[in-house]
Amino acid sequence: MAGSSTKTVYDIFQSMDYDPAASSSTATAQAWLDHHSHSLGLFIDGKFVQPADRQVHSLVDSKGGNICNTVCAVEEDISQCASSAINGFKTWSGLTCYQRAKVLLRVVNVLGQHGKCVSELCNLCENSCSPSTLVRLLQYYSSWAQLRDTLITNWTPLGVVEVVVSDDCSLYSLVLKVLPALAMGNSVIVVPGQSTAPPALLLAQLFVGAGLPAGVLNVLTGRDISLGAKVAQNQSIRYVTYSGNKQDGVTLCKATAGMGVSVTVSPCIGATCPFIIFESADIDSAVDEVIEAAFKKRKEINWVLCVQESVVDSVVVRLQLRMAGMKCVELHSNADRVLVDATVQEAQQQGATLIQSCPAPPSDAQYPPTVLCRSAPSSPCVVSPSPGPLLPLMTFRSNTEGVTLGNHSPHGQAASIWTEDLTLALETAKSLSVGSVWVNSHSVSDPCLPISGHKDSGTCTDGGQEGLYQFLHPSSTSSSLPRSAPLSMDYIKFGTAASPAIIPDDSDPASAPKPYLQFVNGKTCKSESGCSLTVQPPGGSGVLAYCPDGGRKDVRNAVEAAIKVQPGWMKRSPSVRAQSLYSLAKGLEAKKQDIASSIHIQTGLSMVEAEKEVDLSTARLSDWAAYCDKVQGGTPVRLVTFPPMPHSGSAFSLPEALGVVGIVLPDKNPLLSMVTLLGAAITTGNAVVMVPSQKYPLPALAFIQVLQSSDLPAGLVNVISGNRDQLTVALANHNVIKAIWYWGSAEGCQYLQYTCTVPLKMLCLFCQKDEEKDWTLSHPTHLEEMWRNAVQWKSVWIPSA
Repeated sequence: MAGSSTKTVYDIFQSMDYDPAASSSTATAQAWLDHHSHSLGLFIDGKFVQPADRQVHSLVDSKGGNICNTVCAVEEDISQCASSAINGFKTWSGLTCYQRAKVLLRVVNVLGQHGKCVSELCNLCENSCSPSTLVRLLQYYSSWAQLRDTLITNWTPLGVVEVVVSDDCSLYSLVLKVLPALAMGNSVIVVPGQSTAPPALLLAQLFVGAGLPAGVLNVLTGRDISLGAKVAQNQSIRYVTYSGNKQDGVTLCKATAGMGVSVTVSPCIGATCPFIIFESADIDSAVDEVIEAAFKKRKEINWVLCVQESVVDSVVVRLQLRMAGMKCVELHSNADRVLVDATVQEAQQQGATLIQSCPAPPSDAQYPPTVLCRSAPSSPCVVSPSPGPLLPLMTFRSNTEGVTLGNHSPHGQAASIWTEDLTLALETAKSLSVGSVWVNSHSVSDPCLPISGHKDSGTCTDGGQEGLYQFLHPSSTSSSLPRSAPLSMDYIKFGTAASPAIIPDDSDPASAPKPYLQFVNGKTCKSESGCSLTVQPPGGSGVLAYCPDGGRKDVRNAVEAAIKVQPGWMKRSPSVRAQSLYSLAKGLEAKKQDIASSIHIQTGLSMVEAEKEVDLSTARLSDWAAYCDKVQGGTPVRLVTFPPMPHSGSAFSLPEALGVVGIVLPDKNPLLSMVTLLGAAITTGNAVVMVPSQKYPLPALAFIQVLQSSDLPAGLVNVISGNRDQLTVALANHNVIKAIWYWGSAEGCQYLQYTCTVPLKMLCLFCQKDEEKDWTLSHPTHLEEMWRNAVQWKSVWIPSA
């Protein structure tokens, strides 16, 4: 039309400006904010609460404009919220599975009506999340709410669960934790990050509008991650789960240490993930997708491009063509630009060459998409990527070297591999130490499959049936730790005040108490210090025996042996592992009298009771042997389709061993508890370093003779005796150990929660003075719980077109 100022579609695409009518698209979200006067309160007991005399935090957009204000909750608000959550849990858990599922399905309809408002509010807060993905989550978890008592029997909800996310976490990651908690019958207190707070408050209002009982979903807002720790102090909180960046997760773990509440973290922001292109790949598709992943999508993870030498020139040429004309990417601040410039300069000094879409502006908070070709694995752009549009490119020669390069990162969140060879794809997927593997694709997700971070990328599993168990516990047990206030501790001095050690006098072997040896790398040996601890009889007077006083060097030797043998043990077929465990049980039965005698003289039990414990231990090892090649104990593979993908395909998930597990054994039932935990660990393919009970070490040390006569590979099982606190410190500070199962003091539990954050370790903690676990029970639920603590999950996505 003559004289019209409306731009054509061609003009809009050329300038990349939005259509003028788009400026009014935020009207719905703005109306919601206007209704609250752009000042959002706390969401407690099914309604908004605006407490007086509270500090407020202003949320601003990228241009500095104020979006809204949120209230900073204080102790009074936390207490009110916790009380509401307790009442909400009683109501919600009292409903039938059908009634809970019906409420969640009604939320789907409500979200369909208000999806535009949710989407617009997310865009305003620069936390984009498609309503369709939220609908998919609701549909999936409403089904699990319906089927909980049918498919997950003998498990009950925890109670009040706290979900904490960092400022840079997406709304999807938040809802991925909230919905399974609700579906299993828990009530939830959400502590969102700054950009997630408004959408979280809106969703809470929509949930209640759909019929969710008051108090079941509450939202407390604050200034930073410290609010999460303050909420966790409340005695009603049974479990805390976190999603976001690693730094805030570590802060939360340290702040909650000693509170007696289990904390798990999913560091979904900032991980370094490999994008591997083999020579058999469709190069054009791979290059298109790596540009999409590295430069055009919201950057929650840092990609590292790994290309096989034979096709690197072809990849570089295509990168140059695809990147031509790409515009500079806005950075958060000028400080980020300084970091990017320094990273690029150092990479060039180390021999990297640049591919840039355009020259970098002299000084501005923006930078062009840049590929750092032939970066070194030790380069800062690979090890600790800067916050900018940088893509390091490394090369490898053989397929094996490609896997090694892919496992170079300390993170284990995800990987994308590109090849037309399905056999190579599956072998590579199995060899990569990551939780999600995308074959000829990237960034695909669906709630039907688990997301489990390997290595330093998390301590819990989200999604799938496997992700539901973090919000449940066996019906016959209570939570692991009693709620308490943190102790005043000097973490540096913990474990340094060891029990007095001696050097046994061997001049008169006939009259001296029997000296025991520890077990490292398949051999009996003394401790590296050469010292021993005295073992007293049940009465507490005299010397019954001497046991080695192990320390840090003994743990180091044991872990070195374990890490060498564990990959081979994990690769053995389930039937072979089962035969080894049956052999171990047979060896224990053959040594019944000797082992029972050690229990009798150590604990004071009668020989009849001691022999009964040996019989139960033999049966328990046989149980674990039977688990090896069954659905719950081998490597089950569940094939599923995933319609949410833009193209057809399939995917599967499988459990994998953690690696090396440190076990500090309990005093109760010293033999039975040891073989129960040992069986859970090695059945699933792990290697173990065990610390016997300091009070009753002799049954575990006598069990060494059974280990020596078994066909378990040397180094798979290591037994180190000594001061419990000293050995706990050694286990906690060893980077290779992935998980620690601990029975001990409240101080030891607090020390592990505070220390096992860099790198992250999976913890199963039990305060021994409050220990109620009955080791004689052989209910499948108890074995399943231990089995789940011994595995991590991997999901593999394979498109078919």
